[in-house]
Amino acid sequence: MTGGTGTTALVSLDDIRRAAERIDGRVHRTPVLRSSSLGEAWGVRLDLKAEVFQRTGSFKARGALNKVLSLPADERALGVITLSAGNAGAAVAYAAASVGVPGTVVMPTTAVPAKIAACRAYGADVVLTDEDLVDTYLATVAETGRVPVHPFDDPAVVAGTGTVGLEIAADVPDAEVVLVPVGGGGLISGVASALAALSPGTRVIGVEPETADVMSRSLAAGAPVRMPEARSVADGLAAPMSSQLTLDHVRAHVERVVRVSDEDVLRALALALPRTKLLLEPSAAAPLAALMTGVLDLPPGTRVVSVASGGNADLTLFGRLPTHEREVP
Repeated sequence: MTGGTGTTALVSLDDIRRAAERIDGRVHRTPVLRSSSLGEAWGVRLDLKAEVFQRTGSFKARGALNKVLSLPADERALGVITLSAGNAGAAVAYAAASVGVPGTVVMPTTAVPAKIAACRAYGADVVLTDEDLVDTYLATVAETGRVPVHPFDDPAVVAGTGTVGLEIAADVPDAEVVLVPVGGGGLISGVASALAALSPGTRVIGVEPETADVMSRSLAAGAPVRMPEARSVADGLAAPMSSQLTLDHVRAHVERVVRVSDEDVLRALALALPRTKLLLEPSAAAPLAALMTGVLDLPPGTRVVSVASGGNADLTLFGRLPTHEREVP
């Protein structure tokens, strides 16, 4: 790994390429899909990196598998544990099951029921809590003795997510802007690291909810912050904290991070469903909300790739979407 601008070492292109080799055959190489309708509506040339088709339904499988497969055999045999609102939990549960070791996921009781069920379906023990998620997680780690697999604060996890960036660089070499949803920052850290090495002219911009803006707060504070009150319809982005690792990557490789409202995420989701025919979860629609509202202020015709990070949506949500925006003109 190479030295960075903060107190941690940044994940390198070699780290990401080794991750790609390690997880090859265990994850899908997801397609990049053109959305001419939305692109024309918002004045850009728009592609979607469709991680909705990834194993477990989100990009998280990449980082979880790279971490679990990187563990020495004796550590791996102890089993693995993570904390998650859903997607990271399902990814760690899947990774554990794929190598035949136990898995545990600590989740808030407010997690989407389908995401809780997914973790259990992959064979993980699920610990639900109404208390502070991080505190409960740390206590459960001590109690079980299982090896922590952090959703984003781990170089192996960041390197795994960087494989998304490898694929974007190969499939859309003329991408001018890549939009990435931001929770704790693992996805954008990996994607931006890959693109900084392979496509340095590509601008990487993060998008996070106004009510779960832990990365924006961390950038303003100059250090990682905790935000236990984070809540958003984009539940996958409601991380209760950032980390020094992800903050350093964002500082080094990301142009900026913008915020969008939950209302605009739902509006964008309502537009995306009929026009792209993709079942996006709200987290994956956050970058589309930024395009829709014009907060990015991009020049007309900009070649944009939006990372559609996952498709594990609470189906009851779609009945609440603005009906007039679901219609295709």
